[in-house]
Amino acid sequence: YEKAASILSKHDPPIFLAKVDADDEANKDLASQYDVKGYPTLQILRNGGKNVQEYKGPREADGIVEYLKKQSGPASVEIKLTEDASNLIDDKKIVIVGVFPKFSGEEFESYMALAEKLRSDYDFGHTLDAKHLPRGESSVVGPLVRLFKPFDELVVDFKDFKPEALEKFIEESSIPLVTLFNNDPSNHPFVAKFYNSPNAKAMLFADLSTEGFDSLQSKYREVAEQYKGKGISFLLGDVEASQAAFQYFGVEESQVPLIIIQSDDGKKYFKPNLKADDIAPWVKDFKEGKVAPYVKSEPIPEENNEPVKVVVADTLQDMVFKSGKNVLLEFYAPWCGHCKKLAPILDEVAVHYEKDADVLIAKLDATSNDILDENFDVRGYPTVYFRSANGNITPYEGDRTKEDIVDFIEKNRDKTVHQESLKDEL
Repeated sequence: YEKAASILSKHDPPIFLAKVDADDEANKDLASQYDVKGYPTLQILRNGGKNVQEYKGPREADGIVEYLKKQSGPASVEIKLTEDASNLIDDKKIVIVGVFPKFSGEEFESYMALAEKLRSDYDFGHTLDAKHLPRGESSVVGPLVRLFKPFDELVVDFKDFKPEALEKFIEESSIPLVTLFNNDPSNHPFVAKFYNSPNAKAMLFADLSTEGFDSLQSKYREVAEQYKGKGISFLLGDVEASQAAFQYFGVEESQVPLIIIQSDDGKKYFKPNLKADDIAPWVKDFKEGKVAPYVKSEPIPEENNEPVKVVVADTLQDMVFKSGKNVLLEFYAPWCGHCKKLAPILDEVAVHYEKDADVLIAKLDATSNDILDENFDVRGYPTVYFRSANGNITPYEGDRTKEDIVDFIEKNRDKTVHQESLKDEL
C-alpha cells in the first residue's frame, strides 16, 4: 500500500492514498460514517467524499497502481475508431458499449451515470458508430447498450435506459449460464460475481477429468437453462480448485459429485454422490421446498469446562435460546487478530460471573458453524450479541474492556427463573 502511494503521488494528476486507524477512539465516528465493519476496508472517495465506492482491485502494489489509474480516468471511453474498440474489448472480460446518435439527451446521461456507478466492476465505452464494434449488428444508430462477454451468446443488445432496468440487465447478462470455477484466473471475476449475486446459488462440484463428466455437465446445463431468470444461479466447480469451498461448506472430496444449493436466506442444501439423472428432480424438489437444509456444525465438545463456554451450531438452540439464561455470545474467527485480543477479556468477564448461574459467557467459531438465526447479523469479527433470559437480543457495540462489558450485561440482563425461585424461598 505504501509503495503504491509513493508511485501514485507522482501521477498526473496525483492520486492520494491515505490510511485511518479505525480502532483509535478519535476515529470511531469516521469509521461509522463510512460503514467500516472489518479490516482492512478500502474505499475510493471522489468529489470531496460525496461519492464513495468500494475498492475491488488487487492488493499488491502494481495492481493497486494500475487499478487506481483506471479509476482516475473517465468512467466510459469514447470509441472513435475500430482500433479504439479493439483496445477496449477483448475475449476475457465483460465490456459495455453505448451506441448513440449523439452524445447528449436523457439516454446518454442515464448511461454515463450508470457507468460512473459501476466503473469498479466493468469497462464502459460509448460511440456514435456501431461499425467500429467487433460483433453485433453494425447498422444500428441507437440509442442502445451492447454488452460483450466471453461466454454464452457473446453479445447482447438492450434498449431500456431506465437506471434500474439497465443495471439489472448488465448484472444478469454478465453471469454465465453456468459459471466455471477452476484454476484459470480469467474465470475468477465471474466466480466472484456468482457469489455476490442475490440469487440462490447452485454449485456442482465434480472431477472434470473423469469418465461420465460430459453427461453430468450436459444435464446440469439443461437444468440451468430451465431455471434461467428464476432466481437461481449455477456454478460448476472443479475438485482441485474447490478445496477452500469444501472446507467452508464442511464437505469432503469423497462425496463428489456433489451438488450444494445455498438459498438467498443463507440456508444450505446438499446431495452427495449424485448421478447425472439425479440433478433435475433434486433441484425441482428444492424449489418446491421438499429438501431439508444442511447445517454445518463442529462436533459438540466432549468437555466444556473453560470459563467461556463453546457453542457450536448443533448446541446453539439449547445453550442460547432454551437455556433460560442471560447469554453473551461472541462470534469469532480463529485467525482474527481482534478476536485474539478480546479472548482474555472475555475470560475475565466469564470468571466474574462464574458463580452466577443466570449468566453465561460463550463463543462460537463462525467460520466452522452455520448461523441460521436471522437475529444474528455477523458481517465481521468479532461480533458480540447479548440475549437476555426473556429473549431480548442486543448487539454489543461498546468498548472491549471487562468493565464496560460487565456494565452492559448488568443493564440488559433479566431476572431468571433461578432468581425468582430464590426470592420466593427467602
